[in-house]
Amino acid sequence: MSKKVILCVDDEKIILDSLKSQLKKRFGSKYSYEAAENAEEAFEVIEELFEDGLEVLIIVSDWLMPGQKGDEFLINVHEKFPGIVKVMLTGQADEKAVENARQNANLYRCLHKPWKEEELVDTIESGLENQ
Repeated sequence: MSKKVILCVDDEKIILDSLKSQLKKRFGSKYSYEAAENAEEAFEVIEELFEDGLEVLIIVSDWLMPGQKGDEFLINVHEKFPGIVKVMLTGQADEKAVENARQNANLYRCLHKPWKEEELVDTIESGLENQ
């Protein structure tokens, strides 16, 4: 049985390390955890995993990143991989960007930095249950 993947996208390595650490602490080896530092890299990771027969279940993405903003990235993901649960994690997004992602990317939830670990894992659990 192939591993299911949780993908974290943020341009700050410390945020990615923290997300992965909190998720591993809660979910252990149940999932694989991938990280990308921008939207372009994240899309490459998703496509590589898909080609390798692995399934990305959920994406936790920052909004303010170099290149492409998180809402546009999640919309692009949704167009190609509509089954992936999408969560935005941000300290910068305005309501217009969040609403754009809700309307056009089926955004599951928006969490605000600094997030609480319990809120993060509860969001992941409920997002996966509703998949």
